Amino acid sequence: MYNVPAVIGVIVLLMCLLLTALTVVRERELGTLDQLMVSPLTPSELMLGKTIPVAAVAVIDLMLITAVTILWFDIPFRGAPYVLLPAALAFILAGLSIGLLISTISKTQQEAFMVMFLFLLPAIILSGFFYPVSSMPVVFQWVTVLNPVRHFLEVVRGVFLKDAGFAALWPQFVSLSVLAIATLSLAVIRFPKTLGR
Repeated sequence: MYNVPAVIGVIVLLMCLLLTALTVVRERELGTLDQLMVSPLTPSELMLGKTIPVAAVAVIDLMLITAVTILWFDIPFRGAPYVLLPAALAFILAGLSIGLLISTISKTQQEAFMVMFLFLLPAIILSGFFYPVSSMPVVFQWVTVLNPVRHFLEVVRGVFLKDAGFAALWPQFVSLSVLAIATLSLAVIRFPKTLGR
């Protein structure tokens, strides 16, 4: 019961990373990214074009997994959807930004896939998915502050199991928003350099 809602965060992050990182690198491999470079599109418009459809798929995925969690596994949803949705949107933005960042440092799909798992596995291990963050060594507890999965899992578990609201979860909302904006900024800075190489 404790881990089932947390699966939502892991699946949504995996999907965001896969769809964003691999598709951009694949376009570079096929040469279609070079064709887009000579079009009147700006790098920001190109990034939006790559991320908006994936964000829409991620929101649909979130709703499907939430429905399965409630209906199939009979996990109670004690909180309010309007508390979960903003955190989910910030988490999806962070996942898409990380995927874009991976695509800017990878030259092939295989490289992007390996870098993605190099990020994903430690992110899951240090998220509190398997065991509480409070039981980790202090150094790793500080490292988890930079992990968006940790903050989203706290929101999901709080909303599903404890009926937690904004007042109880505001540190996680702030952390998710800051991480999403910081990662997106890094991806925006790196993306034009990727187009130029």
